[in-house]
Amino acid sequence: MKRSAIVQKLLRRGGPLPQVRWIGFVASRYVSRKRGKSPSPILAVLGIATGVLALTVILAVMNGFQLGFIESILEIASYHIRVEKPGSESGDPKALLDVIPPIKGLPGIDSVTPLREFHGLIRGNRGGPQVALIRGLPPDVLEQDRGMAKKLVFEAGSFDLSTEGSVLLGVELARRLSVGLGDEITLVSVAGLLGDDPAVSATATDSYLTVRGIFRSGFYEYDLGWGFINLDTAEALGGGALFLGIKLKNRWQDSRALGLIRPVLTASFPGEPVALRSWRAYNRAFFGALRTEKLLMFVVVGLIFIVVGLNIFQAQRRMVLERREEIGLFRALGAGDRAVRLVFVWDGFIIGFTGAGMGMVLGLLIATHISQCFTILEAGVNGIIHGLNSLTGILMGHSPNLEDFAIFSPAVFYIKEIPSRIIPQEVFLIYLFGFLSALLAAWFASGKVSRTRPAEVLRYE
Repeated sequence: MKRSAIVQKLLRRGGPLPQVRWIGFVASRYVSRKRGKSPSPILAVLGIATGVLALTVILAVMNGFQLGFIESILEIASYHIRVEKPGSESGDPKALLDVIPPIKGLPGIDSVTPLREFHGLIRGNRGGPQVALIRGLPPDVLEQDRGMAKKLVFEAGSFDLSTEGSVLLGVELARRLSVGLGDEITLVSVAGLLGDDPAVSATATDSYLTVRGIFRSGFYEYDLGWGFINLDTAEALGGGALFLGIKLKNRWQDSRALGLIRPVLTASFPGEPVALRSWRAYNRAFFGALRTEKLLMFVVVGLIFIVVGLNIFQAQRRMVLERREEIGLFRALGAGDRAVRLVFVWDGFIIGFTGAGMGMVLGLLIATHISQCFTILEAGVNGIIHGLNSLTGILMGHSPNLEDFAIFSPAVFYIKEIPSRIIPQEVFLIYLFGFLSALLAAWFASGKVSRTRPAEVLRYE
């Protein structure tokens, strides 16, 4: 039998095989050279790289969308912790304002903002009236709340609630009302409480407000249905109960913050009910849906690793069968079952390490330049479309005027650019999945090595 170059080189050394040094040498030669009908290891490396790249890019874009929505909700709407005192709309509102300094002095607290909110009917210059949620804010809220200042982008005007009768509108709400900076709107607010007593009725109040700013939050519901007015104006309009919105330096430490805030409220309002809720409880359903969506996407895309792992398993099993003669010679030269098996396991290590590394580098490169990648892709597709338009015009005498292609068209998606957010823990987990899928496949496929008997293989040598 014609021995392979690997075995010949090892035989020239003479004596029993070292148990460590030769394993990496043989494994690297097996990976770099294709033999028989076994699929090339390069295909296995490309399969792992494709899976890691796809999962990295998909999760980065999904994180960009989801975290953008979550941060808009937490920084603008729900805050990290909300403090509400039932009946504060009819009692002394200053009682709740008095607890702001002691809460603000607690460790981990970034800002404490008093708020009022109510629903009102807004009429503009043209178009029908729109229902909106009106929130009363202190004029200096952006100086204290850096998170809200970062999420609100003003397309016209600025955050100006210092003058009486000022209002800030979402960009979509302003478009629906056909109003711009400096225009006047009519706000119809409903004051009063409709309780169990039918004699208690609500009263409607018309107020004329001037648009001082038009903002974009990145969250369509807020841009379409939210407006901000001065906190004192909201109180004069009967704008609901006063409550506190608390921002934390680290929103994941909400449980610790709740434990610190609760004694302060108990001391300030002994025997009175005070509602204290964190962002997890306030948005439980929405955040739970996002978490489930991300988990399912992770599982679906992660099936790539299972398919690639099965292919590596079959390829390694076939390699073990095709190299029975060499395995028998290794065993005859003194290599043990474990050492010979490690040759094929080392193959899986090289494939997994190389493939996962290549996919991770390319995935991070694309994820950090996702907008430019989509721009190039759209330009290429639109170039083909324009070419087809020109060719059709030459052949048929008229052009079909095909529209330009956009992957994330602003007419469908409420975004100006494609968001991308890379989470290091997820990147490490993706790399680990790709690496382990190759390593475990090689380990299980190499089990037949222990059943190879040198005497049977070398009987006719």
